[in-house]
Amino acid sequence: MPAKTQLAAGLDAGSSRTRCVICALEGDQIRYLSHGLAQSAGWAKGRVSDQEALAESIRAAVTDAERGAHVTVESVTIGVGGMGIAGAQSRGVYEFGRPREVDPEDMAYAVKLAADVRLERDRMLLHVLPQDFTLDGRAGYRKPHKGVCSRLEANVHIITASFQEHQAVVSAAHLAGLAVQETVYEPMAAAYAALYPEERARGAAVLDIGLHSTDLVIYDGDALLLASTIPVWADHLTRDIAAIFKVTYEDAECLKQQYGCALLGLTSDSSFIEVPSPEGRAPREARRSELNEILEARAEEMFLYVRAELQRAGMDRNLLEGIFLCGGGALLNGMCDMAERILNCQAGNALAKGFGNWPEELNTPAWTTSAGLALYSAKLKLHQPPKRKLPGLMGWVAR
Repeated sequence: MPAKTQLAAGLDAGSSRTRCVICALEGDQIRYLSHGLAQSAGWAKGRVSDQEALAESIRAAVTDAERGAHVTVESVTIGVGGMGIAGAQSRGVYEFGRPREVDPEDMAYAVKLAADVRLERDRMLLHVLPQDFTLDGRAGYRKPHKGVCSRLEANVHIITASFQEHQAVVSAAHLAGLAVQETVYEPMAAAYAALYPEERARGAAVLDIGLHSTDLVIYDGDALLLASTIPVWADHLTRDIAAIFKVTYEDAECLKQQYGCALLGLTSDSSFIEVPSPEGRAPREARRSELNEILEARAEEMFLYVRAELQRAGMDRNLLEGIFLCGGGALLNGMCDMAERILNCQAGNALAKGFGNWPEELNTPAWTTSAGLALYSAKLKLHQPPKRKLPGLMGWVAR
């Protein structure tokens, strides 16, 4: 590999699996090199309980990716999410004193004022995302450069994280011998990989369904309107099966993956499935519809929460591009159908776009977040979003 080639690595350290994607930067273009996967450890109910165990998972995933790419990674961009994340609106007001043209420095200062908020204890700013500007009471300016006003207001969405939980993930990466280039809210990273700017501009949402967290971002006009956590995740579906069918957690997960569907009527619900029994007892049978009724109820609850967040953002009728699902929980059959039924918009899987060398095995919503984190890493190293140029090379979804 040429000496001038830079590496961009994204690390998705989830509660179930730890995934790493390594890409190469060649000029202003970026291409896939390799990926690594490891079983996660050190998590308990979505929070880091053992930093050394998590560090070992991170080390294993990165080493696996390095082996495939024949490179050594020194730094990664890592994803964060879960109930420790919160989003909120903020506004910064910059009084000029007299009417004059707005320049980029004015816009940056107004955004800085909006970000200057009093945070609760153990909270830290993760992202400050400008939405639009108001000039002398005239709202809705996306780019007010050279507009004339005496009062400039910046409307931003700020995303905060628990400092302790954030630091636990960063420290685990350090224990694994890696520098952390940046931390990024996971569904934002997925949106980088899966959505083009024009898709976000027409109204789109990304829902990242993990084992112990479900995170949502909503876009309109290429601006992030809302970031939110949903209090239902993939683990709830498995635990419901285990409790009602009286099977082990592992058997419940197998039933979910093999026979489960989030919406009745999409599978042969009248057929019978074999339900595992404790050793020494005969196997049982149950109708497949009984399993899917359990999953349907919990999936419906999840998307009712999502609908409430869309309504809060004023986007319940304006997702023209629809909602895109990623994360391991999106692999459950019928999730997109349930999303369409509850949200009344189109739904599909969020898949990484534009990778000429992207392996078919990674063409799944489980790998979208790690792909987006690698893209974010590339953006930081290039200092500007590269353009999508050739079908064989991956471009960039600009912020």
